[in-house]
Amino acid sequence: MNRYFISIAILALLSCKTETQTSKSTSIISEQDRAALRHLKEVDWPKAYREQDTILLDSILGDDFQMIDADGNWSNKAQELDWIKAHASPHDSFFFEIKRLDILPNGTAMICGTGHIFKDSTKTIYQSSNVVVKRDGQWKAIASHVSGIQQVD
Repeated sequence: MNRYFISIAILALLSCKTETQTSKSTSIISEQDRAALRHLKEVDWPKAYREQDTILLDSILGDDFQMIDADGNWSNKAQELDWIKAHASPHDSFFFEIKRLDILPNGTAMICGTGHIFKDSTKTIYQSSNVVVKRDGQWKAIASHVSGIQQVD
């Protein structure tokens, strides 16, 4: 059932017009939304993991959040909050490079890109896609998928 929900959400995203394809006069999406989503993914989300901040992560994730990790394991919001409580960030630095940010007129967004992790002299990258919905004026992540973890020179 959970995989069905995620598949339907992704198909809905792909079949809708993006913000740039919709008339600005009819769009409910503002430049503030675009800035808020960038801040969420590039600043707040990494900060929550780096500082083991479960309150911040709780505010980012929707109650219906689900994640698929690089090994194909599924987790939900409660499991993700428990995970960051138990795992301090082992890296020296991290940044997320957004490669795709689509915001749909219905208040759904897709944020995709590459995470760059640095520890000692080792750099690791991974690919990530996130589905985020606007609920009661707040952007909430409902789905994440991570893949392609690899060390680079």
